Amino acid sequence: MEKFRIAFASNDGIKFNKEYFGDSNYYHIYEIGEKENWIIKTIQNNTKDIGEEIHADPKKARGVSGMLKKEGVQIIASGVFGPNIKRINKQFVCLICKNINLQESIQQIQENLVSIKEEWNKGEKRKHLVFNPDNAV
Repeated sequence: MEKFRIAFASNDGIKFNKEYFGDSNYYHIYEIGEKENWIIKTIQNNTKDIGEEIHADPKKARGVSGMLKKEGVQIIASGVFGPNIKRINKQFVCLICKNINLQESIQQIQENLVSIKEEWNKGEKRKHLVFNPDNAV
């Protein structure tokens, strides 16, 4: 099975933020395979002030998407997404992780890589996936 690059919205690298994905101060980028995972880097969100004029501004979605695409990210994970999830789903598989702990969410992701890969392969028609604390998708 292939590996995926995943950006987690977390300011501390331990738990997800309570804010929308696009409002995170930092993104922790991991490479995740079926049996292994490792952090690639942590990047600062340099798009926080883009599109502040209106809620769910498309400029904000483009800014965040462009920044993460440059890092080779395919999947994005957060506890909360805003209305821009409809726009960014076209470029990424969006994972809504109800478990606030990143390491536990990484384990769930590894256990569900087949479902995630199926969603990735749908291209622009992909939908977001929801991971609950006690069970997967």
